[in-house]
Amino acid sequence: MALIDLSRRKSAPFTARRMATLGFFVTLLIVVGWLHFTGAAATRGIERKDMDWNNDGNVTMREMLQSFYAVTVTTRTEGTRECRTFAFRGSDQSLRVDCRTVVQPASE
Repeated sequence: MALIDLSRRKSAPFTARRMATLGFFVTLLIVVGWLHFTGAAATRGIERKDMDWNNDGNVTMREMLQSFYAVTVTTRTEGTRECRTFAFRGSDQSLRVDCRTVVQPASE
């Protein structure tokens, strides 16, 4: 009745299924990091109602997918005013500019 395993058999730390899952999540993390680095609109906290890129009043699945691969966001801060410019990737022409005033807490 020994409680110690003396067979010295070692199982593989990663099975093929675990390696595939790990590879999938590492790839997904790299893709999301690249999208954020390049300024994709989907990684900038854009709400679904704000993804109406053709201004027809309806947000379609195509427009939501475009926020991942086609639309970029550039943020500019001028004093207390923060402006976000939306444009198609590789184009200088802006789709929309959203500006808001950001109030900073008083410093002590």
